[in-house]
Amino acid sequence: MRDRFQQLSGKTRFVVCRIFLHLAGREVAPLLGVLNQAGQRAIAAEGDLDALGEELVTICDHLLEYESYWQSAANEGDVFWDEGEAGDYVTELFTDSAQRYGSGAELLDSDTEDAETPLILPITQNLVVMITVAYEGEVPTLETDLTNASALRMGLKSIINLHHNEKLRAIQVHFSPAQLGDELTYDELLQHYPELVPL
Repeated sequence: MRDRFQQLSGKTRFVVCRIFLHLAGREVAPLLGVLNQAGQRAIAAEGDLDALGEELVTICDHLLEYESYWQSAANEGDVFWDEGEAGDYVTELFTDSAQRYGSGAELLDSDTEDAETPLILPITQNLVVMITVAYEGEVPTLETDLTNASALRMGLKSIINLHHNEKLRAIQVHFSPAQLGDELTYDELLQHYPELVPL
């Protein structure tokens, strides 16, 4: 009822949502490269929302391509009629995502590698991607339970459409482990991502 009243009064509806997606298998490691490259380009974009949106589309496209490796997911969010309150919630989710085990966009520094040392890195079996977006309007496919593969697929496609329709107001992507060579064990997965539900 409050939603309907606010609509009639002409206020802008803001939604903030966060999606967790856990992928598993030795084949998911290349996604870390995609995520780190997107992170580097996002830093170079210096906050340009359109450029960040393009990187988000790339990430969502790759996640959709890797659907056969999806293991579990979770999502949460809220509706706001005040942009400041929506911004505060985005900050809250950012802080929480960044504090999760090994999360972030730590970028590899190739200059520090010793050319004589053979590069042998463990390959993680688990990858968790956390996507937080804020947008204007109403997107039923994002404002629902995304803990089944079909709903999650629709949700990721909706995020892509939000970018193309210029409705995104904030974008954050965190992932764990943060770089090639780090590992996320099943115990760490259970400890740091307890909300995940098997798909």
